[in-house]
Amino acid sequence: MPKLWSGRFSKANSTLLDRFNASLDFDKRLYIEDITGSIVHAKMLAKQNIITKEQSCRIVEGLKKIQDEIDNEKFAFDIADEDIHMAIEKRLIELIGEDGKKLHTARSRNDQVALDFRLYVLKSSTKIEEKIVLLIKTLLDISKKHTTTMLPGMTHLQHAQPINFAFHLLAYVSMLKRDFERFQSSIDRNSISPLGCAALAGTPHDIDREYVAKELGFKSVSINCLDTVSDRDFALEILFNIATLMMHISRLCEELIIWSSSEFDFILFSDEYSTGSSIMPQKKNPDVAELLRGKSGRVLGNLVSLFTVLKALPLAYNKDMQEDKEGVFDSVDTALISLEILNESLKTMSIKKENMAKACRVGHLSATDLADYLVKNLDISFREAHFITGKVVAKAEELNKDLSELSVSELCSVHDKLNEDVLKYLDLNHSMNARDSYGGTSIKSTKKQLEYFEKWLNSLK
Repeated sequence: MPKLWSGRFSKANSTLLDRFNASLDFDKRLYIEDITGSIVHAKMLAKQNIITKEQSCRIVEGLKKIQDEIDNEKFAFDIADEDIHMAIEKRLIELIGEDGKKLHTARSRNDQVALDFRLYVLKSSTKIEEKIVLLIKTLLDISKKHTTTMLPGMTHLQHAQPINFAFHLLAYVSMLKRDFERFQSSIDRNSISPLGCAALAGTPHDIDREYVAKELGFKSVSINCLDTVSDRDFALEILFNIATLMMHISRLCEELIIWSSSEFDFILFSDEYSTGSSIMPQKKNPDVAELLRGKSGRVLGNLVSLFTVLKALPLAYNKDMQEDKEGVFDSVDTALISLEILNESLKTMSIKKENMAKACRVGHLSATDLADYLVKNLDISFREAHFITGKVVAKAEELNKDLSELSVSELCSVHDKLNEDVLKYLDLNHSMNARDSYGGTSIKSTKKQLEYFEKWLNSLK
């Protein structure tokens, strides 16, 4: 069969052009979206008396048969068909004859592909949201068990102040909540039907775009057809959302990798989600976390790639835009499996509370508490208190002790106005729980944060 658009051509395309021009190898995964849109389009054409109800019914029956063929891997894909839209339409004509040619009335491949791709992006965003929620639930489940588990909070990757493990994990819950809300916002903003825009300027046929939008689950129709057929902001948004999500995952994985090292020994990945070395039999490598960290670069590349494709395109549709899908497909697939395997890795991970607590006795984590004590109780300026505390830390270093382990006499050897009251402020648990301001690391504050996130999750139901 000649190509459906070949009327003005006197020569057939070369096979080289067919290979170069075709997108069928990757856009065939849009077949459900394409058939769904075509079914609604056919029903609308009949509703508007543009085709007969009988013709519409035959088209719909044919499209359903095609979907069944593809579902059951009985559909013969031919690269000469260029894309999934032409492949389905050609097969429809083979199945039902001339009535199949009526389907393309009042639409173009330009608004058709915009519809298919937009439906895919919206559906994928919802799937990613669901997996983000599952990951958040796992982090909350772990956090509930570790509000009293101390570990060193860090800045510059240096020990800074004592925090609890739940508080640390809830920082990532905060990131993931923003990620969820980012996808949600994109879904709301991009729930706009492009079908009916045709090639770029609309159609002279008396179509009902609002009917199509409602049937396909969109909130509204697009306003300007010229913009609509060339708009890929929704694709950029999902790529940005995934890149940001994967950046957050990468940061968590970096810490998991560090924590699993012998130097830290805070956590232990289960054998189910670890790998070994081909030469060193003792090795147990955190390859899942490392791969997740690496994949953040891949999805960022997909975002930059599409930005680069779109940055200088004139209106309206251009063939460059065929390059919009592969990066999105890859990023969506990467995000879904990344969320799933990270979730399972965390569920099966062992947490070494004693090692975390031991690490808190390195680095003088209650130093700021000593400075605050001097300011509050001895009426010393913070700058002077900072200097005195530094001298006390130097003394502790000289004695090969942590600040929290100094005796009153050792403290007084640096500043004679210090007394036994100060020991309470140097205690690491006291230091952690003293940070009771809203959003702080005290056990009380951490539990409030847990309640907040639980309430938010419940609001999604």
